[in-house]
Amino acid sequence: MACVGVFVAYLPVTTVSVSLPAIQRALGASTAQLSWVSDAFVLPMAALILTAGVFGDVHGRKRVYQAGLALSALGALVALCAGSVQVVWAGQALAGLGSAALLPTTLALISHAVPDPRERGKFIGLWATSLMAALALGPIISGTLLEHFAWRWIYLLPIPASLLAMACAAKLLTDSRAPGSRRLDWPGQITAALAITALVYGIIEGGATSFTDPKVMVALSTALVGAVAFVLLERAAGSPMLDLTLFRSPAFTATTLIAMISFLGLIGFFFALSLYFGMVQRLSTLDAAWRLLMVSMVPLVLGAPVGRLMHRVSPRLLIPGGLLVTSGALLSLTDIDADTSFGSLAWRLALLGLGLAFVVTPMTATAVASVPFQQAGMAAAGNNAFRQVGGALGPAILGALLSTRAVDALPGHLAAAGLDGPTVQHVTAVAEHDGIGAVGGLDLGADTARVLGALSEAFLDGLHLCLVVAAVLTLLAAAVGALLLRGPKRTASVVAGGSAASTVPVGSGAAE
Repeated sequence: MACVGVFVAYLPVTTVSVSLPAIQRALGASTAQLSWVSDAFVLPMAALILTAGVFGDVHGRKRVYQAGLALSALGALVALCAGSVQVVWAGQALAGLGSAALLPTTLALISHAVPDPRERGKFIGLWATSLMAALALGPIISGTLLEHFAWRWIYLLPIPASLLAMACAAKLLTDSRAPGSRRLDWPGQITAALAITALVYGIIEGGATSFTDPKVMVALSTALVGAVAFVLLERAAGSPMLDLTLFRSPAFTATTLIAMISFLGLIGFFFALSLYFGMVQRLSTLDAAWRLLMVSMVPLVLGAPVGRLMHRVSPRLLIPGGLLVTSGALLSLTDIDADTSFGSLAWRLALLGLGLAFVVTPMTATAVASVPFQQAGMAAAGNNAFRQVGGALGPAILGALLSTRAVDALPGHLAAAGLDGPTVQHVTAVAEHDGIGAVGGLDLGADTARVLGALSEAFLDGLHLCLVVAAVLTLLAAAVGALLLRGPKRTASVVAGGSAASTVPVGSGAAE
């Protein structure tokens, strides 16, 4: 049941990301609005995953598991019936709430059912494989559906899957609670959610309009105040949602920063790459899915070998080394253009996946191994929460950079294509007001082909900037790892026996 739960939780991640161009065309969404399609899912997950873990510990994991499945089904149903991008946001947000409930409880259910650490590692390895399978299969499922049906049908599969899992769980699962006296930390939860939401909103809207816009300045100020309030409240809390003394461990601090920084760059890159496949190469969703599969399949295949390698090689070498490979792969993509072939892209995307395989596998295990055993669950959940914050900021920041750079470059490319002044002004005005995606829908008669060519060139300028920024962020994460990581004093129980327990790009909730 844990494997089914995590599959349902992560199926929307790549299912939706590869479908963004189709959603944009159907609903006329701007790039900023598309950022919210992704972030509406990730934000609730990032903001509520710690609380969901505590809620399961206090009130019962079976209840939270069932609630997560119900919310996932409801969110998919809302998005399936959406007639506007705003309704898609609502469906994504509900599905994100469901995933926040499922991730920590699925691991906690395994820990309760399999108390022996070495035996447990095998089952958590299956859990991790199910998560990676969801990420790998999502694009293929979307691409196949979009070949024959409208975009909204990508949301169909989670509904019967969730309902069937709920029916099975009602009969098969036994409830469990954590020993001790943990309590829900509502002040910490409210201030964390406020800070995260305000920060992402401010960045998305600032990139779409201006960072001097009053509403953007209010949002960013609110984020700062919320973050300060969260720190003060957690320091004073008797049962904190996130014990800030965890950050006294250099290894925990390092893995948390690496998770947030690297996923900011990588999730933002995948957001931009999906738009490149749709807007520049004009690929079908299925063709784009096969390309994205090159990234996710490599960590899936190498997960178990890297899990065993962790017993022999220090994470201080594995994690920064993987990040350097990832950064090199991102930089190798900076010369792609509208005519780049599948073969030329494939080896670079596979290289990117290779780097990720050596990063995502040790990260959670190192975070857990760097703190006292009784805090292992909180450490894993905290590491995941910061990872999700980075994942939420990625499309916001890189989406804003992409739009700004492409809009700035568009007039020059239009002029270079031989278009006259009024046409250049009209197209530029549409891009500035409605986003670069709206330019692709313009019908300018004989000039349409030249406008689309100029749009592709402008988009590539923005994409190349995003690739450089993502590579620099990955290098920064590698530097953090080299400076702060040390060899763990013990092996985390989640990777006992050399299993692939930590072979997960996101998510390790309160497992203990």
